Amino acid sequence: MSDSQMHLAAFITAGPGRPGGWRYPASVPGWLSADYYQNIARTLEDGRFDLAFFADILSVPDRFGSSTDTQLRNGALGSMRLDPLHVLASMGAVTEHLGLAATVSTTYAQPFTVARSFASLDHLTAGRAAWNVVTSFQESEARNFNRDEQFPRDKRYERADEFLEVAAKLWDSWEDDALVLDTEAPLFADPAKVHAIDHKGEWFTVQGPLNVPRPPQGYPVVIQAGASSKGKDFAARWSDVIFCSHASLESAQDFYREIKERVAAHGRDPRQVKILPSIAPVVGATNAIARQTFEELFELVPSLGGLSTLAYHLDVDLSTFPLDERLPDVEVPGVEGHYREVREITEREGLTLRELGKQYGGRVEGGFIGTATEVADGLEEWFTGGACDGFMVQAPYQPGGFEDFTRQVVPELQKRGLFRTEYEGATLRQNLGLERSTAREWENRVPKPGTVAE
Repeated sequence: MSDSQMHLAAFITAGPGRPGGWRYPASVPGWLSADYYQNIARTLEDGRFDLAFFADILSVPDRFGSSTDTQLRNGALGSMRLDPLHVLASMGAVTEHLGLAATVSTTYAQPFTVARSFASLDHLTAGRAAWNVVTSFQESEARNFNRDEQFPRDKRYERADEFLEVAAKLWDSWEDDALVLDTEAPLFADPAKVHAIDHKGEWFTVQGPLNVPRPPQGYPVVIQAGASSKGKDFAARWSDVIFCSHASLESAQDFYREIKERVAAHGRDPRQVKILPSIAPVVGATNAIARQTFEELFELVPSLGGLSTLAYHLDVDLSTFPLDERLPDVEVPGVEGHYREVREITEREGLTLRELGKQYGGRVEGGFIGTATEVADGLEEWFTGGACDGFMVQAPYQPGGFEDFTRQVVPELQKRGLFRTEYEGATLRQNLGLERSTAREWENRVPKPGTVAE
């Protein structure tokens, strides 16, 4: 795919997802069934999507009022999540081209296990695996992994840097031609081409080698969504795809410019990092139908469900503030990008905290509501206006939101020459326009001693 064509990823929740969306009459509650996700995968592959992406968290959030009640009662974002790697395996079995991305935390996993899992997925899907790297920030997650409190943000990113370094060393521990399979010699694998890594660092001591050959893509595609200064620096070093969220075209353009500059500052080709802002389009045969669908979905969003999700994202207990006053200025231990987004919305629209909760739970990122032509107009404006390399498409309700977008908006984008009509490559990297990772590529990603992220 050329730089003149956008990339599309689907943000899927292995659970009810958006508060209100699961209540919509056209929503299908098949979250515990493999068929449910396999049908979504087929829809996305029919629409020539680059990849399916699963976010994940490791607890039921209890940040709102120190209770899981608002999450569970309202079917909010973290109320239920299946293990995404298992879900992806089932989706990979019924597709041939669709990339498959799972979230795994570097704070609560070990590099050998993660490197092995993604190398296995990459082999089993012929080069379609992607890893969304998160550092985790919720105290409720820490309490599920033998800790009373979370690591400080700086330490989480230090651990993540070393985690990625070890994972890459493990993927490199088999040379590309190490697996020989000579039955006459016999020579299954050439010992001279399989190497221990003997890593000893601050966080990890790992001998290696990996017990899985080098992945088809070299390294699986790495996705990241850091919005803090350290997070953006980490993403600029390691990421192939950056996932973000913006309340306006202007903020998306500013982020795009900043990240591409950071990538170049690290000696990388900015074209080898794809930036995909989140959108949640509502599409209808007419603008009036799309607006009516949005209003019906919005009416089903409980304010406390949206506030509970926002409290989780910000890592701030929003129950301590008056619901009928505006969100005050607060220190945000969680996702800074989401805080900037809601501050922008609050100031622009004068929302109270109660109204913000409903708006956050039912928001349509980018404001893409309308006919296929109107939604495509908006996507084209962002794409050609230097705001993104494509989009991370969320469904306002599953699976119908993906079906609407694939059947209505994708053909319009294809007609304009903005999106592929067929897959060009055999691997996810090829379809994203990314080069295959070379051995020891990690050496240019690891922070040099004495350097500090901005």
